[in-house]
Amino acid sequence: MLAILAPGQGAQTPGQLQPWLEIGGVETRLRWWSEAVGIDLVDVGCHASADTIRDTALAQPLIVATGLVAAEQLPAINPGHIVVAGHSVGEITASVLAGTLDAESALVFVALRGRAMAQAAGRVATGMTAVLGGEPDLVIDHLEQLGLTAANRNGAGQIVAAGTVEALATLAEHPPPRTRLRSLSVAGAFHTHFMEPARERLAVIAAGLRPRTPGLPQVSNADGAVIRTGPDLVTRLVDQVAAPVRWDLCLAQLRDLGVTAVLELPPAGTLAGIAKREFPGVRVVAVKTPDDLPAARELVAEYGGPPAGTDRAGTDRAGTDRAGTAVGETDTGLVGALR
Repeated sequence: MLAILAPGQGAQTPGQLQPWLEIGGVETRLRWWSEAVGIDLVDVGCHASADTIRDTALAQPLIVATGLVAAEQLPAINPGHIVVAGHSVGEITASVLAGTLDAESALVFVALRGRAMAQAAGRVATGMTAVLGGEPDLVIDHLEQLGLTAANRNGAGQIVAAGTVEALATLAEHPPPRTRLRSLSVAGAFHTHFMEPARERLAVIAAGLRPRTPGLPQVSNADGAVIRTGPDLVTRLVDQVAAPVRWDLCLAQLRDLGVTAVLELPPAGTLAGIAKREFPGVRVVAVKTPDDLPAARELVAEYGGPPAGTDRAGTDRAGTDRAGTAVGETDTGLVGALR
């Protein structure tokens, strides 16, 4: 079983889209998506500073768009041995891979999500800090005593604390035993009660989505369960903004499903690192630039090869892919395979 993972906020880096523009058709695709989200993704993804893309309203659409650009370069699949999951906003990327949302709907939703969460974060000065190491139960108890929330339980000895800047400052002065702290490049206490205004706004907006039945199993951040229906996905995406990310439970579900390989979409690195620690011996591919695509394509073809009559890249004997696109042209690849 291959797990395709999509990272969350904090993974963004300046210039992350620049190398992807060298692929034919990618810039045109991004220009189209830019109109959908109301953000110049090409400019933000190629030229904006680290401080600029820390803005939640920019970071979230940028992360999802980058993941989808890469996914569209992967081969179409024959479902059966692939599962998808995303961390926080990465769940929206994963929902497109699963075939539950189309790319445009996902991007419109994530743009609304980013703006709503940015507005909620602006009400009170809050933030997030990764707590590395320590005994998990003791760490969580320590955070609660300080008025902080364990907003992300990421496994591999990592819990993310979220709350007011004052409470985080106290944490910095008095960390839990045998831990080290790392401040995260986010603008608020995501996945806590501070995001309730954003959740309420999204609950109204999300009623306009028209999700499909998932074509691939998607593991949920809420509880590690496999999402079975489109409406369930939408409910979970809405509730997620004000509820903790249980990546530890996602990892447990992936382990139970028998995952033997992991592919992380860009901006990759964080989830691949966790996977290496949690799943020793499992093959892990992190897609950071187009240079990583050959290994990624090989992995996807190995676990989810196209039906009989096509080669491992999804190309038939006439030299066209299953959507009728000439070889060498940019199509929707894995993203469009389940529609």
